[in-house]
Amino acid sequence: MDAFYASVEQRDNPALKGKPVAVGYGAKRGVVAAASYEARKFGVRSAMPSTTALRKCPQVIFVPPRFDVYKAVSDDIREIFLDYTPLVEPLSLDEAYLDVTENLRGIPTASATAKEIRARIFAKTGLTASAGVSYNKFLAKLASDHNKPNGQFVILPEDGAGFIETLPVAKFHGIGPVTAEKMKSLGIHTGADLREKSLSYLRQHFGKGGDWYYEISRGEDDRPVEAERVRKSSGSETTFHDDLLQPDLIEAGVTEMANYVSQWCADAGMYGRTVTLKVKFADFKQITRSRSLPFPIATPDLLRRLSVELMRGVYPLHIGVRLVGVTVSNFDEAAGAGAQLNLGLPV
Repeated sequence: MDAFYASVEQRDNPALKGKPVAVGYGAKRGVVAAASYEARKFGVRSAMPSTTALRKCPQVIFVPPRFDVYKAVSDDIREIFLDYTPLVEPLSLDEAYLDVTENLRGIPTASATAKEIRARIFAKTGLTASAGVSYNKFLAKLASDHNKPNGQFVILPEDGAGFIETLPVAKFHGIGPVTAEKMKSLGIHTGADLREKSLSYLRQHFGKGGDWYYEISRGEDDRPVEAERVRKSSGSETTFHDDLLQPDLIEAGVTEMANYVSQWCADAGMYGRTVTLKVKFADFKQITRSRSLPFPIATPDLLRRLSVELMRGVYPLHIGVRLVGVTVSNFDEAAGAGAQLNLGLPV
């Protein structure tokens, strides 16, 4: 989807159309969750601190996120995908891989399939989508960013290696800023530079990642589209407006995050046995504390209590708390209902 969260806000509030919009909170500790294309022209990007976004674009309009709305729209789009193939691998609310080799509509080409899907998405939601079409996931991902917004781009098998040659490695999906800088220090700037390096050289400098870089520099990626991806954890975190030392305010944030995670567990019907608390301090150092139970954490009250108890184990504080997060893992999907019978046991 094109600037998904921001586009939903512009769709639902016509006064925002054509204006620079940032989904998030404009407070001192706020972070941009998504930016409209009008805001991106000024350099505003997702994950950018709100203060930086305001400095780059003083006229940017901050809109609080409405994740329930984004989830509902995402579900509508997912239904459209499933009309064409059961092989849908979601990456997030606004992005997914589809394997349409044998599509349910019998459309002869992937390009025509993508065009029809994009048209249906617009008719259903009023939002535009872009598509990348290729013979593997890595190249399809690169292609999806090549003709945004509201477009699509095809990389044919015979063109894959050539397309990668000229592309800066910093634009490769899966190569972050740190790795890109390391490659730059080694004289690797483009896909062509990367392909010149031997497998042993890449393993020497990048460990196990060297095999992956060797393959993608040649346009190779054998990963299948996986319709069922096992979720290993669910978490939520919040950055406080100010660094906090007051236990009641900190614990209120912990409780709120536990509530978010508990709601996700209930909606998904997945209940974990392990809760992990994340605490980041004013100096950006962070710690985690975990506790595992012999049965799933199946009620909001229990998750809240365990999360707060983990927080209390961090006291006394010698420096303010900047961020707290709660994560549940070690899922046991089958035990959600029965686990509540165990809640009277001491924990």
